[in-house]
Amino acid sequence: MMNMTVQMQRCRVGWSRIDLANTIILEASMKLWLKKNRGLLIFLLCFGIFRTSMADWNPIPSGSMRPTILEGDVVLVNRLAYDLKLPFSNYSLAALGTPQRGDVVTFVSPQDGIRLIKRLIGVPGDVVEMRDEVLYINGVAGQYSNGQDIVEPVGHGRTMPGIKTTEDVAGSERMVQFLPNIPAKRNFGPITVPADQYFFLGDNRDNSADSRYIGFVPRNLLIGRAHHIIVSADIKGNWMPRLDRIGERIL
Repeated sequence: MMNMTVQMQRCRVGWSRIDLANTIILEASMKLWLKKNRGLLIFLLCFGIFRTSMADWNPIPSGSMRPTILEGDVVLVNRLAYDLKLPFSNYSLAALGTPQRGDVVTFVSPQDGIRLIKRLIGVPGDVVEMRDEVLYINGVAGQYSNGQDIVEPVGHGRTMPGIKTTEDVAGSERMVQFLPNIPAKRNFGPITVPADQYFFLGDNRDNSADSRYIGFVPRNLLIGRAHHIIVSADIKGNWMPRLDRIGERIL
């Protein structure tokens, strides 16, 4: 019985020594790996800080900003357009610019935290209203011109008739489109944009989950201003690159 106890103790000591040796080998391997890949780790850290505080790019998965931005576009975002933020956070270290009506902005949804891209329609103090698709800013109706009929892809090989037109309101002009056959909020307001918050709409007015549904967006949730398309592919069709869209400015 005593011999068995001694043997068990010796086994425990042996296993402890093996565990210690394995730990030493693992630590040595980790130190060696860190030493060999130090440059890569520094690059990845700097790259992460760059993407979260200075510039970023965002692939577009949905059609809420058609006809301005298409599914499959990758847009370049200036993260320093409005605020210098602490990397990997929404905390602003310094205000660098004022968001303007008409800016195309990426932001974090106040509803579910998903990153969105929409057009800035109302700034703090603005009174925003929509009547039968016509946008009003501070009581002045938008002007619509150059209307044309379109056939809009809506997924699964289906299409839908629509109208594309130029919208000019409150000193900001852009192309927007309407899809009359889709249920949407075509009337709302008037509502006043609160201090330090913003009101957004998608250019694809009848197919966009924007401030009509998610509410106002606080400034600290703004990420940056999208200003150019850096690459594009037809992800709803043949996945071929759309070379004519590369480098296109977002208006």
